Amino acid sequence: MLRQLQNTCSEGAACSCDLNWLLGSSVMARRALKLASLAAATSGIYLYGNRFLDPNDFGVVRVGRAIATTAVISYDYLTSLRSVPYGSEEYDSLKSQIKELFLSFEDTPLGAASLAQVHKAVLQDGRTVAVKIQHPKVQAQSSKDILLMEVLLLVVKQIFPDFEFMWLVEEAKKNLPLELDFLNEGRNAEKVAHMLRNFDFLKVPRIYWELSTRRVLLMEFMEGGQVNDRAYMERNGIDVNEISRNLGKLYSEMIFVNGFVHCDPHPGNVLVKKCPASGKAHIILLDHGLYQVLSESFRMDYCRLWQALIKADMKRVQKYSRRLGAGDLYPLFACMLTARSWESVNRGIDRSPVSASEDVEIRSNAAAYLPQITQLLNNVPRQMLLLLKTNDLLRGIESALHTRASASSFLNMSRCCIRAVSTYQRSKSRSLYRRVQISLTEGLSLWQINLYELFLWLKGSRLGNWVIALLSWMHHSTY
Repeated sequence: MLRQLQNTCSEGAACSCDLNWLLGSSVMARRALKLASLAAATSGIYLYGNRFLDPNDFGVVRVGRAIATTAVISYDYLTSLRSVPYGSEEYDSLKSQIKELFLSFEDTPLGAASLAQVHKAVLQDGRTVAVKIQHPKVQAQSSKDILLMEVLLLVVKQIFPDFEFMWLVEEAKKNLPLELDFLNEGRNAEKVAHMLRNFDFLKVPRIYWELSTRRVLLMEFMEGGQVNDRAYMERNGIDVNEISRNLGKLYSEMIFVNGFVHCDPHPGNVLVKKCPASGKAHIILLDHGLYQVLSESFRMDYCRLWQALIKADMKRVQKYSRRLGAGDLYPLFACMLTARSWESVNRGIDRSPVSASEDVEIRSNAAAYLPQITQLLNNVPRQMLLLLKTNDLLRGIESALHTRASASSFLNMSRCCIRAVSTYQRSKSRSLYRRVQISLTEGLSLWQINLYELFLWLKGSRLGNWVIALLSWMHHSTY
């Protein structure tokens, strides 16, 4: 079918049809789209029974959208079965179309959220796939939902003049149409897989374009334990420190080097699995609907800010925090980015892990500084909002794995910042001598980080302890 469509376009010189439109209109894709209403109607109750609802789905940017759409989706679930009565001719027709596409299709969703749910299925050729189906009427209702959210926030603003969350509407207007387009999600998945192809531990599901539309996405089925499930990793012989390091590498590369960031790394979207053949642990990245594209100037300021934070260079922390919109609230901004106290930021965030007392202090002070936090969120560039959410989700994973604020995560960030800034500087320099100088400085800085990492490894290993004890004994024997 796909080949016939391609041939039709290539043979007619005057043909102005768009291939993507044809792919979306192919018989197979349209059949896949038809099952959306039936699958959502027969299994949607799992979402509202809280069996599959992930509270992380309701982040700061999504909360307004979720509230506005819940009533609409709930009504749709109540009415869908009436429009397709069980046992009716239409119901049987839809079921037969599902059987034409799939050898098997699991009615119970693997997971469900405010926009869509995912089912496991097997195609006629034996491939096991994940079928992501958008809830009925969400697409048509989305503009009304945003308008409702805007009206509600304006009402709150009138009652509470200090309320500064109108940017929620701006973000919803920008992000919701992208998340509703599953073809866009497929393109994001392929882009990030290509962008991070050098990381052999990363797995991104393959997209089956010939069976996908804007509302139904068919992907390679991948399974594993959630990235915050320490017990699962221990049972399967997966090193939690390795997973934490590799996750940090992925996101440091996305944020600092590429400026294309997967902004929904909650545990349901990041799985881990040990490969039986190689014994290596893989990180599986799912749900590619929400990405943040960072501008070059923002990315460079963000790189330099993190370099200053890691080096505890307070002058540069102040400089680059102000450039990112923090103004006089730069100490609070630094604490929000690192989730550390101002005392720890001044001392150096890589010097010691977060203590229980510091964690309590941070949590208790958050409520006291809510007006200032609100002001900061209103002033920083919109690109920062999803990064703050991403940082919080990653820290939550590190806390669950007991690897939070480890030195290795900061070392990986340092490497990526150095590479990103050096690449930028080379691109702006016309002098060959200057470009060589930048490359030599980059190499020296990376070598220093590798040397420091080796020192930390020796310090924490049995071999290192034995060497230190031997040197100590030799020192005392000499005197």
